[in-house]
Amino acid sequence: MIGVLVSLSGMAVAGRELSSELNAFQISFTRSLICLMALIIILCFIGFDKVTTTKPKLHLLRNTIHFGGQTGWFYGVAFLPLADVFAIEFTAPIWTALLAVIFLKEPLTSYRTLSIFLGFAGIMIILRPGINIIQPAALIVLFATFCFASTYVFTRHMSITESPLTIIFYMNLIQLPIGLLTSLHDWSYPSMQSWPWVLLLGLTGLGSHFCFAHAFRHADAIVVTPLDFFRLPLIALIGWTFYNESWDLLIFLGGTIIFSGNLLNLWTEHRVAKVSKNKNLAE
Repeated sequence: MIGVLVSLSGMAVAGRELSSELNAFQISFTRSLICLMALIIILCFIGFDKVTTTKPKLHLLRNTIHFGGQTGWFYGVAFLPLADVFAIEFTAPIWTALLAVIFLKEPLTSYRTLSIFLGFAGIMIILRPGINIIQPAALIVLFATFCFASTYVFTRHMSITESPLTIIFYMNLIQLPIGLLTSLHDWSYPSMQSWPWVLLLGLTGLGSHFCFAHAFRHADAIVVTPLDFFRLPLIALIGWTFYNESWDLLIFLGGTIIFSGNLLNLWTEHRVAKVSKNKNLAE
């Protein structure tokens, strides 16, 4: 999880630095380009048969939605304090739980209802409608988070037959032409001084996915997920150190409430799965 924390924070910093020269669509395109190049090099050694798929249409739909989320996230990184972006992003599991109830017909338990309520309460504390003027960038990040949550629902279904490597490969393969088409209307090349940030953007984007997969392979989600909360103080420290962004205690309060809802939902699912497993063993 340390790799995840470092990768996501590094990607946010790279996105912020590149935003002075590139728009959010171009940043998404650049990320996909670097990631895809790295993946092709890896596949040349391990074989392209590792990324065969039986669900091309689902990949297309999932990654079109993910592109919207990714681009919205980079837009937020450019215009919002970095801690605000990460705090709002914590609502993704809440949206996922809600979408799973609607589309996967998962039960709406009392604990899941409470976790969704905590998520909305936390986002209200962060956005503070009626007290603060809600920035359009914050709403775009919230929309991006909803897109991420939608892709998580797809991933739940696809991961039965698709490996993490396959999902990551087609994510970048599909998002590359989408990023190119959406970037052409206002195309600009990154300067030579920006190329280290371009490389950091691609490598951290790829690294975060592999580190997440590795962490969940070696530990239960109930152990791994709480560590993800450290992203918020880490990115707040980075924002304060390098971008003179102030510490907003209400952002931390809202983020903590949202994360508490995430943990409640995760703990409930873990408990249900454990009971079901014990029941199957008894039978």
